[in-house]
Amino acid sequence: MFEKIFPKIHQEGYKFLVISSIITLILLFSTDLFGYIFILISIWVYYFFRDPERVVIDNEAYLVSPADGRISGIKEVNGPVELGLDSKKFTRVSIFMNIFDCHVNRSPANGQIQDIFYKPGKFLNASLDKASEENERNYFNIAENKTNEPIVVVQIAGLVARRIVTQVEKKETLKQGQRLGMIRFGSRVDVYYTQRKTMVKVGQNVIAGESIIASF
Repeated sequence: MFEKIFPKIHQEGYKFLVISSIITLILLFSTDLFGYIFILISIWVYYFFRDPERVVIDNEAYLVSPADGRISGIKEVNGPVELGLDSKKFTRVSIFMNIFDCHVNRSPANGQIQDIFYKPGKFLNASLDKASEENERNYFNIAENKTNEPIVVVQIAGLVARRIVTQVEKKETLKQGQRLGMIRFGSRVDVYYTQRKTMVKVGQNVIAGESIIASF
């Protein structure tokens, strides 16, 4: 129960929490109003960088969501040209994360990372479809254990986000639901896959590492 109310926070959050706490203490000594406002801001910073444990299905017949948030799009598209997959057809599921969602991203399946590719870009609203091609983003090309087919997870920076954080390395073997990294503040994650039946719909809310998004 304690961990549900006070979950641990991601390592990226500590410096922001320290900064907001120091500002809060300074303001409380000078003006109550702004001090109380920064107390709320500090609570939000803690909440934003939360990194709770998740109960993962651990079943290779399914793909789990790589992010918390709302399904903002489902499309049949060519794979990312940045990974040389543009001649192959994929289903792309887009998950929009607002500033109140947990921003720690996870692997949809068991597999090995074949490539990680970072591409600088714009900071358009992450809910826009063209954010997939124009915004700052980071690609994970994962060879799934069951089929050896590529599963691509793309972290996309949003209007507010200014840094994508990666916690894994190329050729690392992943477990389903394992942490890949996080995006600081509002953003989006796309997942590309083949040979699967999509089990979510636009507008549905999903939880990283727990919600099933596709199956054989």
